[in-house]
Amino acid sequence: MSSISIYLLTFAVLLQTIFGASSYLNICSSSDNYPSMTLMTINDPYESSLRKLLGNLYYQTPPQGFGLGSVGQDPYKAYGIALCRGDVEATGCRTCVNEASSEIHKRCPYNKGAIIWYDNCLVKYVNTDFLGKIDDQNKFYMYNLRNVSEPTTFNQKTRELLSLLAKDASETPKLYAAGELELEKSKKLYGLAQCTRDLSGSDCFKCHDGIIGELPRCCDGREGGRVVGGSCNIRYEIYPFVTA
Repeated sequence: MSSISIYLLTFAVLLQTIFGASSYLNICSSSDNYPSMTLMTINDPYESSLRKLLGNLYYQTPPQGFGLGSVGQDPYKAYGIALCRGDVEATGCRTCVNEASSEIHKRCPYNKGAIIWYDNCLVKYVNTDFLGKIDDQNKFYMYNLRNVSEPTTFNQKTRELLSLLAKDASETPKLYAAGELELEKSKKLYGLAQCTRDLSGSDCFKCHDGIIGELPRCCDGREGGRVVGGSCNIRYEIYPFVTA
């Protein structure tokens, strides 16, 4: 898959960040595509592997919130993962994975690698074995339009909370942690850290440590923000955004 970092700066996406709407973004690989002719696509061995893989992920993911696997034989083997946010129930997880799988196939119809993110899930596939490896190439940033009144203190608190959550996530089987931190004037800061479960605990912490370091580039002094990658993601807000 291509090495792309995406800064979401459009007005529409910023509004979605502020109001918490379900938004998504995708990246299609820029190489290793298969033929775009309809007949060839239908008969393409990789296309067959990919469809079976996405079907497997749809059934495998909801019970535990994560699924991974591979289908086919080289050079037509497809590898993939699906991950739901740690607080999402099985029904919501299934709905999100189903929609994401359908949408990514529409948006990247002839690409052998693609990734799509929703608020509640991500789906990723590629024709090379990426399982167990940190994906630090595919990522995007989102942030709230509003600035805080005391950015230096707020940034310190944000980093403190997310660093604690990154450590907690790396020590749990689900590689997921959510929590809160007291701010001034009875206000709270809420955060989340999560990794795809093909990573080890140590790699999960390493992944989070890397994207926490990118916060000043995207979210300096903002009321809310997130860095979302192919292997891990972090988010913070001044309002609760998880259900459990």
